[in-house]
Formats: sequence, structure tokens, C-alpha cells
Amino acid sequence: MGLLSNTVSICQFNVVGELPTENVIEWAGQCLAGQAFQSIEGSSEEQSSGWVHLDDFEACDFAVPEAYARDHYLTFSLRRDRRRIPGGLLKAHLDRAEQKFLDEHPGLQRVPKNKREELREAVRGSLLSRTLPSPATFDAVWDTRNGRLTLTTLNGQVVEQFENLFKTSFEGLRLVAVHPVARAAGVLDDNRKEALQQLNRAVNDTVLDQIKDNLWLGWDLLRWLVDRTLNSGSDYRVNQPGPAQDGESFVAYLNDRLVLSGGHEDGTQKITVAGPQDRFDEALAALDTGKDIGEGTLYLEKGELQWKMTLKGELFQFGSYRCPGVKLEKDALTDQNSERLAVFFERMYVLEEGLQLFDSLLAAFLEARLSDSWQPPLTEVAATA
Repeated sequence: MGLLSNTVSICQFNVVGELPTENVIEWAGQCLAGQAFQSIEGSSEEQSSGWVHLDDFEACDFAVPEAYARDHYLTFSLRRDRRRIPGGLLKAHLDRAEQKFLDEHPGLQRVPKNKREELREAVRGSLLSRTLPSPATFDAVWDTRNGRLTLTTLNGQVVEQFENLFKTSFEGLRLVAVHPVARAAGVLDDNRKEALQQLNRAVNDTVLDQIKDNLWLGWDLLRWLVDRTLNSGSDYRVNQPGPAQDGESFVAYLNDRLVLSGGHEDGTQKITVAGPQDRFDEALAALDTGKDIGEGTLYLEKGELQWKMTLKGELFQFGSYRCPGVKLEKDALTDQNSERLAVFFERMYVLEEGLQLFDSLLAAFLEARLSDSWQPPLTEVAATA
């Protein structure tokens, strides 16, 4: 699902490095054009990837700013075309080619190893040239006001490919994942940041270590949310910058699905609790045996508006992120381009508002977690089972 879809999975990055002091939009277009997508139709190449337009995966010309710049946003998509040959089909054609070779060389009982590899490559190339590539696109929007980039995939291989292509395209810039500790630090004042740093278990600043050594942050957040959903009410106030007004009330709660995991002698054991939750009985029983909540379905509601997402606590990624629908008032004077821009800005508004509510929720959790009176909610939750 693309960025403009009502439901989309996203991860976020901070863009690190110095931007040009002038003509940033023009510079960005040149960077994107340098790694624009190149079609492999009519060839036997197996894969091609590059940048295309956000709303047209066939378009890869970045000569005019209207193609990729929308106010303070830079928008583009990673297009990846791949050819895939079914293993059974490759084997059948290779067997046929080997049999033909043996018929032409009656003195041989089997095809020599080197010749077999040569035939395999020839057959594979022939099949690739007759196979249409399958395209896939992954949208990105870069907010140049705060250096935050949102990518519409949680696939690890695609994320890595995107990061590498971004670094190649935008010389001097790189992407740093907004991991749980980084997102937590972003919603705290300086005094609270120091308190968070004291709980930081990572020995260095590398993203992988920050994630691996601080899994407790997502686990504690989700435990706290279970406790709040069951026992303490689900009302919160907006306290972070964004589209919603400061102090507006909203509701946040977990429901429908939780994934718990814990160590086991044969490896990590996972338990999925699915379906509408009344008292979270299965989840509470799993928590009582020492398991942790790795992800859960989080609902955010403000007035009549509702956001729903699968919160992945170990990475703070947002799966199946569903926002309120975008409805536009059109008239006879509304042209297609204006409509497309209006849809984009409305979509960004509701997407960012949902993230603002999540950050406000995170700040409320951290207020409790970093206080001297913090008590792990597992004890309180388990007591209700």
C-alpha cells in the first residue's frame, strides 16, 4: 500500500548531514535524477531499482520541482523491478538443454560440470528475457522542516536497499532510524533526557546496539498500556507539536491483538493473542510467566476520528497504520493536479496528527516511567488475572 492509501505500514528516519544553503529543491531534483529508475523490459537483466514519482511509478523525470516538491515536503518512490523464474520451469528447460547436448555428444554419459553451468546460465538468460519484470514501489516523504523521512515499508531488505540508494543519491547525507530511545528523547525536555540516558543500556550510539540493548522501553510501554487500558482509564492530552492543538484530549487503548515473547531453551517462544479483549486473560497469564509484549494493536481516538496501528514495540514501527479517511470538497473548477495536491496535504495532515497523538502518549508513559515512584506494571497487571 502506498503513502496515499488509507492504511499503510511506515517506519521513520532522521536525515543526518548538511543540506545546501541555497536551491535545495533544485539540488534534490538533480540527486533524484542521478539515480532515476531504468527499465529492464526488453533485456535479460534480473533486477533494476531507482527513483520514480510518488503518484506515477512510470515517471522518473525530475527536471521540474512539481514532480517531487510539495511545499516543505520532498516526495519520491523507490521502484524495484524483479524477474523471477519458477524453479520447476528452470529445471525442466535445463533438463531439455542437457539432453540435447548429450544427443549431440553420444560418447558422453553425463554433461560435464563446466558445461552444465554454461547451459544453466544460457537457459536462465533465455527465460529471463521472456519474463516480464514485476514492479514494486515504496513511497517516501521527506519533511525538510524537521529532517524526518517516512518510508512505507517494514521489509528489512527493502529498508536496507532504500538507505543505500538514498546515501548514494544524496551525497553527504544518510538516514538514521528513529528507534525507541531516539523517539523517546525527541518528546522529552533536557532534564528528562538526562534521566532517560541514565536508563540507556547501550554501550555505544550505534543504532543496532541502541535497539538491541533497550528492548525494555517498548516492552514497558506496552505493559503500561495494558495496565492503563484495564485499570486506569485511557484519556490523555496532546502535549507534542503537530496538527492537533496543545491540550486537546484523546483516547488511547490496546485491543484486538497482542504478540508476546519470552526466552525458551529451544529459542524464543511467541504467543499471539487475537480477538477483542475484555480482561486480557490470555495476555495476563503469559505476562505472569515472564513473557514480554512485543507488539499490539493500538487505537487512538480524538472526537469522532480514529487511528489504528500495529505498534511494534522493539523498533517503534507502525504496521497497518490506518488513518481517518480523506474527503475533499470538489467543484467544477478543481483540476486534476489541484485535486492530487489537496489529497496529498490532507493525507499528510491526518498521518502526522496520528503520530503526534502517539508521541503525546509516549510522553505520558515516560513521565511515569522516569519518575522516582515508578513501579513495574507487570505486578499490578498480574494481580488482576
